[in-house]
Amino acid sequence: MRSWYACGSPEHAVSRRMFLGATAGALGAFGLGTLTSPAAAAELKKQQKRVLLVWLAGGVSQLETWDPKPGADTGGPFRSIETSTPGIRICELLPHTAKQMHRMALVRGINTMQDDHGKGAIFMHTGRQPEPGMEYPHLGSVMAKLLAPTDCPLPGYIHITPKGEGGFGKTDSAFLGPKYASVTLGDGKPPANLLRPDGITEESDQKRNAFRHSLDQRFGRKTAETEAYAESYEQAAQLMRQTHLFDTAKEPEKQRERYGNHDFGRHCLLARRLLENGVTFVKVSHSNYDTHHENFDFHIEQLGEFDRTFATLLTDIADRGMLDSTLVIVMSEFGRTPKINRNYGRDHWSRAWSVALAGCGIKGGTVVGKTNDNGTAVTDRQVHGGHLFHTYMRALKLNSDKNHYHQGRPIPMADPKVEAIKEVLA
Repeated sequence: MRSWYACGSPEHAVSRRMFLGATAGALGAFGLGTLTSPAAAAELKKQQKRVLLVWLAGGVSQLETWDPKPGADTGGPFRSIETSTPGIRICELLPHTAKQMHRMALVRGINTMQDDHGKGAIFMHTGRQPEPGMEYPHLGSVMAKLLAPTDCPLPGYIHITPKGEGGFGKTDSAFLGPKYASVTLGDGKPPANLLRPDGITEESDQKRNAFRHSLDQRFGRKTAETEAYAESYEQAAQLMRQTHLFDTAKEPEKQRERYGNHDFGRHCLLARRLLENGVTFVKVSHSNYDTHHENFDFHIEQLGEFDRTFATLLTDIADRGMLDSTLVIVMSEFGRTPKINRNYGRDHWSRAWSVALAGCGIKGGTVVGKTNDNGTAVTDRQVHGGHLFHTYMRALKLNSDKNHYHQGRPIPMADPKVEAIKEVLA
């Protein structure tokens, strides 16, 4: 569905084709095996690096979240409040998140100079401005390639989307290939047609797969694409055995209540289950923050869902001993205009906005960057998506100066013209 208060761009339309393409492409590359035993899971928590990306789709307002300006002509009606880190104040719409600030770092000096939804999203996911004829892999695909254990039966990159929302599909892995593309779970549900038809027994299905495998071995013109599609059958078969992983109803009722009786709560609970069962990169989208109309009313509603749920998720990750090995990112494609328009909304604004980080490799209780008194410009430590991409990799102890290699050609993993935001790194 479209949000009536949004800008009406194609990014906010229902994208069934994109959803189906993402599912088919990603299932062609990943499989799910047996869930880890308690002992193995505990060891996994100690060693495996993971990433949780909370994507506030449409462009959340920095003034109603991480960089409030109460009393300014652009500030809006909300106050700022104290947090668990003395001296750091955020918007009063985030009272639960404020109690987590000792675990978090805020980057308040972002200027991406990209006010288009699609291009802004690409910049923030890849760390590169869009270039004609060149597609860079998204952070999730890069992490799936660099961090996912080679023997892990779980997908490396899962994207949990709201109802009717699509992902980038196979394009998010770019030249890394479909093996590292995202698996998109629309409304947090397993892909459609996952279960074996009632009329086919398991024995018959095994015989069909054995026959298909023998034909695959005899096929002499294999490519990366044909290999990916060939793998899809084996991996889908493994996925069929793990459908219970996606069923958040198996969680105790009190746990589900803590996360909230809404889609975002259910999706974040699913994200926690996926992370603790070995998925390397989980992205949860919360939509829609494209508040061209009634910005304040809609942020009350949207952040009312986000605040308690995100604080609960961060607490649970920490309580399970996973936060030191899990990088948590909360971001959008851009922020909102300081100037309030005639519809009491805020429009697209990429020149001075904020991102929140926590967890692995991040120095909690930190603020880097500053904007002026009415939030219209960055006045200290200006950075963009390229700096952030380096920062994510460095937080995970990865060398962001290394190259990918595509057809023998070296391609820098992160923008070589910039470097990490060292002030937020532990």
